[in-house]
Amino acid sequence: VLPLGALTLELEGKQLAEMGALRAAGCVGIGNALAPIRNTSVMRRAMEYAASQNITLFLHAEDPWLAEGGCAHEGAVSVRLGLPGIPEAAETIAVARDLQLIEQTGVRAHFCHLSTERAARMVARARYDGLPVSADVAAYQLYLTEMDIGYFDSQCHVRPPLRTQRDRDGLREALRQGAVSAICSDHQPHDNDAKLAPFPVTEPGISGLETLLPLTLRLADEGLLSLAEAIACVTQQPAEILGIDGGRLDPGQRADVCIFDPERYWELRAEAMFSQGRNTPFLGWEFKGRVSHTLLAGQLTYTADD
Repeated sequence: VLPLGALTLELEGKQLAEMGALRAAGCVGIGNALAPIRNTSVMRRAMEYAASQNITLFLHAEDPWLAEGGCAHEGAVSVRLGLPGIPEAAETIAVARDLQLIEQTGVRAHFCHLSTERAARMVARARYDGLPVSADVAAYQLYLTEMDIGYFDSQCHVRPPLRTQRDRDGLREALRQGAVSAICSDHQPHDNDAKLAPFPVTEPGISGLETLLPLTLRLADEGLLSLAEAIACVTQQPAEILGIDGGRLDPGQRADVCIFDPERYWELRAEAMFSQGRNTPFLGWEFKGRVSHTLLAGQLTYTADD
């Protein structure tokens, strides 16, 4: 487990945390989780402080004023269902602000969980211009869209929300081109009752850890990435973003190894999930690629039962 330190005291977005002390304590980066920093001056000072400590800043780009009260992408589906929407601009405006400050301060920054095609293009342009930025995307955003909400399926209530097919395809293209360099699970397990209320008041998030590998491997099967490129998106490239010595199988490296059968077909069933949170829209999906063994520092820590 590699912790991120709090960017501000109690994540309130007002008083900067002691980043140097947090880094010395073992934090691999700094972020404010999903709590927005509304004050641009505070964000600028935070970036300057992080840059002086040579520590990576992890950003969840969302304008709080545009996103406030929303639970679905602002578009045809949210209008049809009568759900309060979160516009694309909630993400792109926040990304634009942060990119301007990154250019001014020189801080190394990572954008977490991009959901729009336009934001991905903005990050791609910034990387082309030489800014020290990177980005990731949640695996489910590469497959699901606002249409999967159907008739208020709370399993598809996520933050940021599922967007349009154009956004999904744009994120895939950004991944193929390398503008987005990591795929994450965005694992947010919940108890069953957290998804039983009316859609707007259910807890957002998907229990995504167990579907991260098969969803990533499917990108290789579909020809979007090579198998090596797909695996790098969940191993080597995240390790480089975190600045840790890992994610590779080079001689002398720590033997943290996941062994999987790429030809194994299996169905995701709630009763077979390891996570106590079974909140996922992928129940019943057939996947290809299953983990058989896990080694941590050379020690066998997991063996599949079947």
